[in-house]
Amino acid sequence: MTQRIRVLLLIPHLGGGGAEQVTALLAQGLSAEKYDVHLGLVTGSAAPARLMQQVTIHSIGARRVRSAALPLIRLVRRLRPHVVLSGMAHLNFLVLLLQSFFPRLTRVMVRQNATVSSALAADRRRGLTRRLYRLLYRRSDCVICQSRAMADDLAAELDVAPQRIAVLANPLDVERIRAAREGASLWCGPGPHLLAVGRLAPEKGFDLLLEALAAVRLEFPAADLVIAGDGSERSPLEKLARGLRLDSAVHFAGYLNDPCCFYPGTALFVLSSRREGMPNALLEAAAGGLPLVALPASGGVVDFLADCPGAWVAGSISAAALSEALLTALRTVAPGERFERTAMEDYGDAVGGYETLIDAIL
Repeated sequence: MTQRIRVLLLIPHLGGGGAEQVTALLAQGLSAEKYDVHLGLVTGSAAPARLMQQVTIHSIGARRVRSAALPLIRLVRRLRPHVVLSGMAHLNFLVLLLQSFFPRLTRVMVRQNATVSSALAADRRRGLTRRLYRLLYRRSDCVICQSRAMADDLAAELDVAPQRIAVLANPLDVERIRAAREGASLWCGPGPHLLAVGRLAPEKGFDLLLEALAAVRLEFPAADLVIAGDGSERSPLEKLARGLRLDSAVHFAGYLNDPCCFYPGTALFVLSSRREGMPNALLEAAAGGLPLVALPASGGVVDFLADCPGAWVAGSISAAALSEALLTALRTVAPGERFERTAMEDYGDAVGGYETLIDAIL
């Protein structure tokens, strides 16, 4: 029997972010006949039950990513994987720093989950971070970006050779997402109902969304909003909502394992991020047929939505521009309107792109 290709997927933990979802879908979707799939959880210990039967889980159990160096070296040297694929920027740095300690034939791929120029602009230590990016990413056998705009930005910012960069779509469970549209609505009141998903952090721009919602309610007084996600900014955002007299109009739902449960009844999905790579929450909403409103958080987001029916992109990253885009969309879409986007079928087959890339790297 031909030896299966041993692949080690590395992620800090399997929480609720887009990078974690991508890693879980890869672990679940890579061909079990062709690949011997291992999943390394650097700071976490739990994995979804659906992965346990087809994936070998390794819980490194470090308190922080930066303290995982020795356990990670031991894991890689014991497994001797053909390919290591790291899924988040700070973990990418560690893996590439340790690459010389890995078995000689082990290939290292990293997945870049943010637009480099935007990430650097918001980094207080951008000089050091840029040097790390430039030094380490050139060591990778391949850097994976989610859009051509992200890839062009990375090549320009870090002077990485184009042949070391691959553009691959994020894998999605398109069938599950579309099936969620048939569920019962969880919304109350006449609406229109707006849905936003993401970590409660400054870069996600939920403060801009709350200010925009206050303006929208002057024309649509029953408009309300669910924000699915948790994070350090929850208390300041709740305070802002009270200050804008949005207490009854905004529900902070916390982290949801499956935000698609809110799709039935949603009038608009809103991406209010100041900066993004190619967020899974937006891709899932597109696959679910929801009308989409977004700030121009990255070139990748703008390019993606340019080809999406039923999508509106604000003219700038501001609350005023977002409210204008929201109002335009609400005046245009019919209640319950959904958009069939056949291009999203490619995301359901995106794991095949990763398999092709792994084979090419080897």
